Amino acid sequence: MSVQSAAADVDVDLRQLFASLARNWLRILLFVLLVTGLAFAFASFATRHYKAQTQVEIAPRESVYTRPAGSNNDGDKPILDEQGVATQVQIISSNEILKQVAQKLGLARLPEFDETINMSSLSRVLILLGLKNDPMDIPADERVLKKMREKLNVFGVEKTRIIAIEFSSEDPKLAAAIPDAIAAAYIAGQGAAKSESNTAAADFLAPEIADLSKQVRDAEAKVAAYRGQSDLLMGGNNSTLATQQLAELSTELSRVRANRAAAEGTADSVRKALQNGGSLDSLPEVLSSDLIQRLRERQVELRANIADLSTTMLDNHPRVRAAKSQLADLDAQIRSEAQKVMKGLVMQADAAKARENQLVADVNTLKAASAQAGEQQVGLDALQRDAAAKRQQLELYLTNYREAASRQDRNYAPVDARVSSPASVPSEPYFPKVGPIVGAAAAASLLLAAVFTLLRELFSGRAMRPATGARFAPIDEVAMPTTARQEPAAPLEPAGRLEPAVASEFANPGAEAPWSETVADSEMTVRPQPIAEPEPATEPEPATEPGPAAQPEPVAKAVSATEPESVVEVQRPRSVLGEIDIEKAAEKLIASGAARAIFVSPEGDEAAASAILVAREVSDAGLRVLLLDLTASGAASRPMLDSGLFPGITDLLASQAQFSDVIHADLYSDCHVIPVGTADPVRAMRAADRLPIIMQSLTTAYDLVVVECGPADAQGISRLGGDATEVFLSMLEPDDEVTRAAVKLIESGYPDLTLVTPLGHEPPGTPGRRSAA
Repeated sequence: MSVQSAAADVDVDLRQLFASLARNWLRILLFVLLVTGLAFAFASFATRHYKAQTQVEIAPRESVYTRPAGSNNDGDKPILDEQGVATQVQIISSNEILKQVAQKLGLARLPEFDETINMSSLSRVLILLGLKNDPMDIPADERVLKKMREKLNVFGVEKTRIIAIEFSSEDPKLAAAIPDAIAAAYIAGQGAAKSESNTAAADFLAPEIADLSKQVRDAEAKVAAYRGQSDLLMGGNNSTLATQQLAELSTELSRVRANRAAAEGTADSVRKALQNGGSLDSLPEVLSSDLIQRLRERQVELRANIADLSTTMLDNHPRVRAAKSQLADLDAQIRSEAQKVMKGLVMQADAAKARENQLVADVNTLKAASAQAGEQQVGLDALQRDAAAKRQQLELYLTNYREAASRQDRNYAPVDARVSSPASVPSEPYFPKVGPIVGAAAAASLLLAAVFTLLRELFSGRAMRPATGARFAPIDEVAMPTTARQEPAAPLEPAGRLEPAVASEFANPGAEAPWSETVADSEMTVRPQPIAEPEPATEPEPATEPGPAAQPEPVAKAVSATEPESVVEVQRPRSVLGEIDIEKAAEKLIASGAARAIFVSPEGDEAAASAILVAREVSDAGLRVLLLDLTASGAASRPMLDSGLFPGITDLLASQAQFSDVIHADLYSDCHVIPVGTADPVRAMRAADRLPIIMQSLTTAYDLVVVECGPADAQGISRLGGDATEVFLSMLEPDDEVTRAAVKLIESGYPDLTLVTPLGHEPPGTPGRRSAA
């Protein structure tokens, strides 16, 4: 018989729970007053601590007039980024600076920084008993540094280049003096570092400058010697003399060639004019001759005289004939002079050609000399570059050395930091704050007292009350003697209704009766309990083919309700439906690739063993399997978890848990389990519409989801089906109840129903033992 979890049978009485606060108000008040008084006493007599702060600005302090010439405007740029400020914070809190401050202020003589001074008797006793470390084992400097670090806080102010130095002390003057001394030591250390850098630079540059001076002299001497040996005399435009002469001769050669070409062209023109008897007036060279110009003028005058004489005289007149004779002589003289001009041009062209040939020879000679000078110039340029580089480096070293030496001589080392806000002596202690401490103690003690009172009331059971509708069915002892075997009979007609189960409730969330009452009513029905009776000699052979011939022999039961001592033998007809064993059912699920397996157990909790064994069998085959328990009593999950108090499907439907909270591992296999849960079933039934979504999610995550529905009907398992779903009917005895349930499922749309029995199954590793759950 199943019993519902006790966690669902009781509720917390909030009125009774919080009424305990009113009943225990005096105790709570006394506790609060006691704790508040102790806090006030602590705050009043505690040692006062004062805190002061010094701010250091990280900024360039170099003047524009003293900045090195090569730095340009680098001083206007930020000198430190966020990492740089963090580095300076570590430098400020370094041991070196803290040791300087401790020695300067004599902190080792103060009991606040060295606990070995004025050590109390209690501390000495604790040290002797080994309950406290002896501070004398630590050097005095380390003890002081340890205390200083406990009281020191150095940090960079966000989004600025300001570093704050905070220090707390029992002496307000000392609290202000120490951060100022730390800032001064930091700035002095930075200045010393810069001065040391200048000194190191000057010491490095002095011998380097001497070596470079000698190297520059040697390099320039090599340049001069090479130039003299190579006869590389420099001309204009920083070029060798041969190259410059070649350029000049090339220019002269081009001019001579142009003159020669012009003279030859003019001579050809004159020659053609004389040969063709053409006019010579169009030739500029002829017209430019003074003699020809005078002859032309005389010719014009004769033509004018002939014209005048022709008006009064005939052509045979001696004067006319004399004038014409003179005119012919003038023409002959002009042509003779033109021929002379032509000869002069030819001679000029010949001279230009001779000059051209001479220049060509000279150019060829200079080309060879220029080529040789070019090769020698390469070596000279290399020597000059080396000398120039060394001279440039020497000049740079000289400049840097003069700057470093001047800063060293004048002791000028500007530090990129300054104290922007020195510490002031605090007038009020920062610890202890009496008001906040007393208030926090009062609030905390009140809260602790209230929580303690509520927990005590809750654990005592006085604040618990029975849950609404929670009932416990009486437990009746049922005698179960074995009877003789029954012969198979014809199947009975379906009669009556099946017992309600959780799956039916999820299918009908709008039912009037709540789940708890339904379960209680169903559990009050006394049901025969099947007992697997093993044969003494041989193990039963599992059926190979489902059918009537392969059924195992039924186990009869006798139920005694009023007379326990009497045995009533009940003859039940055997079902003609065939069943398969656990191995066959697992093989069928694996071979078909089913994603869901729904098990219906009309015989009650004992038949739920089929779902457990099939799930474990498939899980042992290597598939990811989850068993969902939808029975009222948790019959499928209790054997796998050894408890029924785990969160499960009701918690998931009631939104009181997530998937990761309700999925548990089987203690005896690799299978996973979702039990019934501990949430209110009525509240879970209101969210029954989420069940298909939950099934779809589980199907996605697992290879196979096995659902044990208990004695559910077709309507009850309708929400659980889907693609690749196999429906099984679990049976212990092939009686009329199993037959009616099978017929109803087949008639309701499940023609591929498979009957499976856990009887005769041998779990792996336990040969010879038969188990039903």
